[in-house]
Amino acid sequence: MYETTYHRAGSVAEASDLMSKADDGKVLGGGQTLLPTMKQRLAAPSDLVDVTKVAEMNGISEGDGSVSIGAATTHAEVASSDLVKAKLASLAGLAGGIGDPAVRHMGTIGGSVANNDPAADYPAALVALGATVVTSKRSLSAGDFFTGMFDTALDEDEIVVSVSFPLIEKGAYAKYPNPASRYAMAGVYVAKHLDGSVRVAVTGAGQDGVFRVEGMEAALAANWSPDAVANITVDANSMLHDIHGSAAYRANLVTVMAKRAVKAAG
Repeated sequence: MYETTYHRAGSVAEASDLMSKADDGKVLGGGQTLLPTMKQRLAAPSDLVDVTKVAEMNGISEGDGSVSIGAATTHAEVASSDLVKAKLASLAGLAGGIGDPAVRHMGTIGGSVANNDPAADYPAALVALGATVVTSKRSLSAGDFFTGMFDTALDEDEIVVSVSFPLIEKGAYAKYPNPASRYAMAGVYVAKHLDGSVRVAVTGAGQDGVFRVEGMEAALAANWSPDAVANITVDANSMLHDIHGSAAYRANLVTVMAKRAVKAAG
């Protein structure tokens, strides 16, 4: 690991100030991706700004028709929250299936969202639920926030503060996990919104990260049933392929996971 300067921020304003002054600063939450990358000398930030103790970035609260989750809130806290389980049970279920207990008790929702790993689970939830990402500078819809694999609309010194999720009529997330890492080889989040519209978001499979499947959305809006998506496929040419699975295999998984998610949603 290269030499770095560690800071513990006490507020969003302090964290923003530290980031603006750093030559190459990085925000430190659970460190599940950043610290291993640094240990392998693949990243060498001049400064680390720890935001885990920032009050504005912790906790879960209910708003007017929404649930807001602080960026420094861990996956385990999301999974075990009585409020999330009551209002957005599908989101609590997703959080409970991330990694292993060690990862869930250290990793944060803000870190996952800001990193935008193509196989991470939360991006599918944000896109399917129509979430809003609140940063130190502005508010962004999930559709505008995620811009490509490992890429977001965040400026260099911009910090994710919280994520606001609107309530839905029903929804569920189903993924086929890599047996070693528990990352999604294909994960599908389906959500039927209160206005009757449907969103289907896929993670783990696409070459450009999270994406929506409009054909499935239209089919489910007309007929909320696993059968409605059974014959809808995604283009294998846009899928990831590696030693764990071919592009065609992942394309098939998307349809299979979509069916499972709709069935789980009821």
